[in-house]
Amino acid sequence: MAGTRTRSDTNMSGTLFVISAPSGAGKTTLCRQLLKKNPDIKLSVSYTTRQPRKGERNQIDYTFISKSRFMKMIEKGEFAEWATVHGQLYGTSIKRLKALNRAGYDIILDIDIHGAMQLKKRYENAVYIFILPPSAEVLKERLVNRKTDSKDVIATRLDNAKREIPFYKDYDYIVINDKLDKAYKELESIIISSRLMTSRVDPNRIKKLYKIK
Repeated sequence: MAGTRTRSDTNMSGTLFVISAPSGAGKTTLCRQLLKKNPDIKLSVSYTTRQPRKGERNQIDYTFISKSRFMKMIEKGEFAEWATVHGQLYGTSIKRLKALNRAGYDIILDIDIHGAMQLKKRYENAVYIFILPPSAEVLKERLVNRKTDSKDVIATRLDNAKREIPFYKDYDYIVINDKLDKAYKELESIIISSRLMTSRVDPNRIKKLYKIK
């Protein structure tokens, strides 16, 4: 687990919550529920070169762009992190993070472990959360039941999960998504407790409230 950090580690005035998980663990469902119930938290919409899945909306779930445009954004240094995931490119826009921060929001980043490890070098004061399935068997069952991938793709995702899960040690918190309601309560409790850390309290506000010199 990571040690205590100070606000000086980052220029972010809000809190950046970085959430990762192996494919099929339920990360996206949990993030959507968190955003729905907490209007003061916003999702930093990632850029990706993959095609939209059924029900996904451009500029809301992801910003879907061509590989050539993605590569140009890399060249211009527009990403806080980017990674190749299951053969497709994903990236987090620095401009979008700054815009949400200026607006006073806490920010959720729904990204893979490779992107998260890049962000740790840049945003040490972020809160890193790893979502796990209850077992390998349940993970396979979820991937099969969602009926969005071929058998070969599912096999690839399961192989990737075996390599990704050991990275849980590089995160601050773990949530095991066995029952969705329980997992959501645990995730929300992490958000609440992180906001109450003394390192995240504005000292000037405390001085003003209690007339401390």
